[in-house]
Amino acid sequence: MDGSLRLGKLFGIPIELHWTFLLVIPLFAWIIGTQIELTTVLLSEVFGVSIDMTLVESGIVPYVLGAVVSLGLFAGVLIHEIAHSVVALRKGMKINSITLFLFGGVSQMEESTPDPRIELPMALVGPVTSLVLGLISIGLVYVADAAIANRPIAGVVVFFLAYLGLLNVILFAFNLLPAFPMDGGRVLRAYLARRMPLPRATKIAADVGKGFAVVFGILGLIALNPILVIIAFFIYIGASQESSAIRYTFLLQDVTLGQIMSREVLTVDPATPVPQVLERMYATKHLGFPVVEHGALVGMVTLDDIHKRNPIDRDALIVRDVMHAGAISLPPEAPVVEALRVMSAENIGRVPVVSNGELLGIVTRTDIMKVVELREN
Repeated sequence: MDGSLRLGKLFGIPIELHWTFLLVIPLFAWIIGTQIELTTVLLSEVFGVSIDMTLVESGIVPYVLGAVVSLGLFAGVLIHEIAHSVVALRKGMKINSITLFLFGGVSQMEESTPDPRIELPMALVGPVTSLVLGLISIGLVYVADAAIANRPIAGVVVFFLAYLGLLNVILFAFNLLPAFPMDGGRVLRAYLARRMPLPRATKIAADVGKGFAVVFGILGLIALNPILVIIAFFIYIGASQESSAIRYTFLLQDVTLGQIMSREVLTVDPATPVPQVLERMYATKHLGFPVVEHGALVGMVTLDDIHKRNPIDRDALIVRDVMHAGAISLPPEAPVVEALRVMSAENIGRVPVVSNGELLGIVTRTDIMKVVELREN
């Protein structure tokens, strides 16, 4: 994922930290630190224990404790995502990475058509893991309260464990809401997919998720809670994107690139002056061309590549100066959904079709959308 820092690997899965995660630690530290007295009273009433917080009454200590609680929460989120990933690995799926970001964690799985028999246990294991972590933390609250003789130290430990326990239980309940694409929404889709085609099950689950997103958004606006509004936005967008992805997968599942590619491909030589390429783009309405040298594909040149250069310098440049070397290509027998995945992942609009080093054709995002439109009718 762009903007992420690789931390290491667990179970062979790369663990990454998105830059937005760096925003949430000081934010949570400030929220917890400013509300520590109110939170202490709440936790004391919920768990029935006396919490002595004299060690964190002033200065930056409450905010340090808030940062520690935040890190503990996201450690739980990481374990939650690892649980998803371990089940997926055991079911034969490939996990590309786990990324921690502003609102939690995301497991980047190899795209494939969801199997309800796999998705159901995979979706459930995350919330169940959060519940187990919460119950363990709550159990340790009473152990720490009884075992630590120094009451101020016991108070800090109990506060930490109680806060984590409560948050993980809330995380368990929140994740089970049928707000697709959250875990509860995936459970709903897996249940529905056993009784109807997957695209229809996905659409129903996505519509339910959008409904929850609208409710969250309204509540966020009424309560002046920007975090709830942003969560609503992400749920709505996520539900829409996944519903579209499943729809495309089923409509294109038996179509190969060789069947839809354009065989008459306009190419350019690496030595072609950039102004000539621009003229050809305006004349043909094509925004990119494969770059071919001695019969072999050596790159792609797009309008974006040219616009990145200073207009004053363009007259002196040739295609080799601005092109993307080593263009991503696929064979003619590759499924169209693979080209769509590559286009989305690499943020490109076209993929050359190559066999044994020979350029056979090209497939654009527009070509794929036309096939989708034809197959829907």
